[in-house]
Amino acid sequence: MYHNLRIVYITTSNNEEAVKIGRSLVEEELAACVNIIGGMKSIYRWEGKIEEAQECVLLVKTHYSKMKLLTKRVKELHSFDCPCVVSLTLTENEGNTDYIQWLLDNSKEAFAS
Repeated sequence: MYHNLRIVYITTSNNEEAVKIGRSLVEEELAACVNIIGGMKSIYRWEGKIEEAQECVLLVKTHYSKMKLLTKRVKELHSFDCPCVVSLTLTENEGNTDYIQWLLDNSKEAFAS
């Protein structure tokens, strides 16, 4: 079921941290695939001040059944006090159905539907 597939958006402080987290998520079978995008400039409010930082983005493809464990693992590995981990639901009948099937085959728990 498509509605159980997620794209998870995660930001990290640098490429090294992004690779460490991304590799761990795939090796531990919490994600089917992780894409790393470097060179992102972030502007955000933190503890009452406007901050700017260079960051990396991870786009993680996974199944809903893995989200709690994935989020817990990212928080364990991440250097930020409050890391960005947000999930977007994939919509049925949009995109390459062969790829969607690959994501399902490589990300869901045996008990998940």
